[in-house]
Amino acid sequence: MQNIDQQFVEYIVKALAEKPEDVQIERTIDERGVLLKLSVSPEDLGRVIGKAGATAQAIRTLLRALGLKDGAHYNLKIVDTDGGANAKPAARDDEVSEVGGPVVEPIAVAPVETVTDEPVENSFAEAESQKNSLEGLDALDDLDV
Repeated sequence: MQNIDQQFVEYIVKALAEKPEDVQIERTIDERGVLLKLSVSPEDLGRVIGKAGATAQAIRTLLRALGLKDGAHYNLKIVDTDGGANAKPAARDDEVSEVGGPVVEPIAVAPVETVTDEPVENSFAEAESQKNSLEGLDALDDLDV
């Protein structure tokens, strides 16, 4: 018999997966609380994790809400079942972030600059700083050097 937390995660993930028969959840209890290890078919891994981990984070958030109701602390770990052939190395079991998920190395992305002719609205503090800088430059122009 599955516990309510396993049933909850299974229901959500099976609704997302194209191969719901491959969804498996292993439940263990340790000093940190309840750890749910979720494994899905390699084709469904991206669907369950979502863009930038958004779907996995949403599932973890819902699981935390369930934990508040039950007075338990839940962690969800998504296990890579294809041996890591197409993925980054999985986080170690002892690396769990504060929000309940495994610690994942951030991807370095170069900043993208866009140039537009539209004026950019600044906050009041930024506007004041720019005004003071311009006044300082005007004062330098008045100097006879």
